Amino acid sequence: MQQDILINWSPQETRIAIVEHGAVQELHVERTLERGLVGNVYLGKVARVLPGMQSAFIDIGLERAAFLHVADVWHPPAEGESLSASRASQPVIPIEKQVFEGQSLMVQVIKDPIGTKGARLSTQISIAGRLLVFLPQDDHIGVSQKIPPTQRDELRSRLQTLAGTQGGGFILRTNGEDATDAELSDDIGYLRKAWARIKDASVRLPAQSLLHQDLNLLQRVLRDLVGESTQTIRVDSREQYEALKAFGSEFMPMAAEKLQHYKGERPIFDLYSIDEEIAKALARRVDLKSGGYLIVDQTEALTTVDVNTGGFVGARNFDDTIFKTNLEAAQAIARQLRLRNLGGIIIVDFIDMAREDHRDAVLAEFKKQLARDRVKTMAGGFSQLGLLEMTRKRTRESLAHMLCEPCPTCEGKGIVKTPRSVTYDIFREILREARQFNPREFRVVASPKVIELFLDEESQHLAGLSEFIGKPVSLQSEAAMGQEQYDIVLL
Repeated sequence: MQQDILINWSPQETRIAIVEHGAVQELHVERTLERGLVGNVYLGKVARVLPGMQSAFIDIGLERAAFLHVADVWHPPAEGESLSASRASQPVIPIEKQVFEGQSLMVQVIKDPIGTKGARLSTQISIAGRLLVFLPQDDHIGVSQKIPPTQRDELRSRLQTLAGTQGGGFILRTNGEDATDAELSDDIGYLRKAWARIKDASVRLPAQSLLHQDLNLLQRVLRDLVGESTQTIRVDSREQYEALKAFGSEFMPMAAEKLQHYKGERPIFDLYSIDEEIAKALARRVDLKSGGYLIVDQTEALTTVDVNTGGFVGARNFDDTIFKTNLEAAQAIARQLRLRNLGGIIIVDFIDMAREDHRDAVLAEFKKQLARDRVKTMAGGFSQLGLLEMTRKRTRESLAHMLCEPCPTCEGKGIVKTPRSVTYDIFREILREARQFNPREFRVVASPKVIELFLDEESQHLAGLSEFIGKPVSLQSEAAMGQEQYDIVLL
């Protein structure tokens, strides 16, 4: 299926949209200030060695010194020994015998700085490609543990042949399971070029220099997102177009040929109403063309998708109505998973179908749509309760987690108490306070809707409460308060 990639760049944010036949299929967002350091390679300078903690502080040019533990100091394995076996068999050499103050050391960030803690480092360098991870200091050839054991030996043998005898080891990533020899060879070439650049920079640059930065989103477009079906890659920034063209010409010539600089007067995302699609991708309800709709709820443990017929009455009988709604929903759900980047366990509640052939057809259509996903998915059949369980690999934060935060009013629940419920909470709280304290007056400060209810429908109950406790109760409306918020002030 033919696709176009649109890139909207600004100094603070990069946004990527993948469009197929006029419909947005994927969205990727990266913000400059929120970009992590994991994967970056630095030429650090040992600032301090702490034998008691078996650690060293390394100055890599950041605000805080980074942290290197003895367990993260790399040692080459013995000949014929695997990396894991080497780590298990070798005695731990004290860190004070391995590094010294003032020493220049090539290190890689394995954990971002958190709070007052600096970044965590390792001296074992690994460079991630599209299909492979390159280990320049090791000759180990490995395969992802997530690939079935029956395929690992064959894949390892293929990779060994393609890697040749130029040195360095490779680990095949999960998404390289079905890669061709040509694709793997391209990735090997790219990774070797990247390592050559790092080695050259380590000789030329002074300590505390950045030698290698993991690719930004713009560059990962060429590495990860461009395929044979990609027609064009349009960038709305002349500066970024030139930089991407230079990067692509060196590392990914086939992808670089598809680059175009967008010069239109309208913002590039307006071409396909992508900002509207982003707003829809953050909504709980997704309307289908037929009149049916989906309800998508993302929780900590899993995501649920509920399919409803809504106002769809187009088919001749009820069974056909349900079947057609579910077929359309199967296509829409697969697209929403990509668009929202939902991962982990996903439960889909299709409308119950009486006929088995209808269930089989919906399941087949759903799996067909999932097969288009570049992220690994697994879907089972319908359970005894009519639910469909599936998983989708988590690759990054979902769109909602990246662009949104929990509502400060409802604290992420998605619901708030009604004004009447809040007034009854206030009644109970005043009674509780009246038993413990003896103020001159109680003043209720609450949202306008709650105060309005006190003055109208609940005015008689409020007067009765005031008489019962023997104290006046005054009211104060506060527009800045949420519906559930209130204060009872003792005067």
